Amino acid sequence: MPLPTSHQIEGYAIVSEDGMLADENGVMPESLKFDADRAYFERALDRVDLVVHGAHSNERQPHSPSRRRLIVTRRIPAIAPDPSNGNALLWNPAGASFEEALSAVGTPNARVGVVGGPDVFGMFLDRYDFFHLTRAPNVWLPGGRPVFPQVVGSEVAGSAVVGRTPEDVLACHGLEPDEREVLDGLKNLAVVSWRRTAKPK
Repeated sequence: MPLPTSHQIEGYAIVSEDGMLADENGVMPESLKFDADRAYFERALDRVDLVVHGAHSNERQPHSPSRRRLIVTRRIPAIAPDPSNGNALLWNPAGASFEEALSAVGTPNARVGVVGGPDVFGMFLDRYDFFHLTRAPNVWLPGGRPVFPQVVGSEVAGSAVVGRTPEDVLACHGLEPDEREVLDGLKNLAVVSWRRTAKPK
């Protein structure tokens, strides 16, 4: 049985008005890239002990090569070294628990930063201590990849979004929003940090 841990899990994402973090090809478009958000994201990841993401997601920052990370993949049975990165382990959640993966990477009490994609973000919905959600104003990505798998059926209806929003999903999983933090006032770019206050519904 794994030893008890006291890790903290935080998610980080920027999404379009319709809750997408990538276009229909799974690519983050230039319209979702803002210098202020990039700086916020980089500062945040400099404070974590471990980054978790899928095989097609990473942060591509100056300090990225030195960060310890878990890469979620189905290509291995459980846990294995990443042959291309000595600071990374490959992890299949079907074959090993998250606690086992943390122990294998040597950070059982880590501060963890989860950076995508949709399935990885969704995997931790009942475990986030915080989720930092930035909204890109006036950006729409119809047919794109949602931040969480549960963000479905969204469509533009005038200036509103009809469907289940990322905020709906976070609230259903026991998180509540803190105050809006403006990252770039001229571009109306802001982040809201959602904090766990209750058990998931």
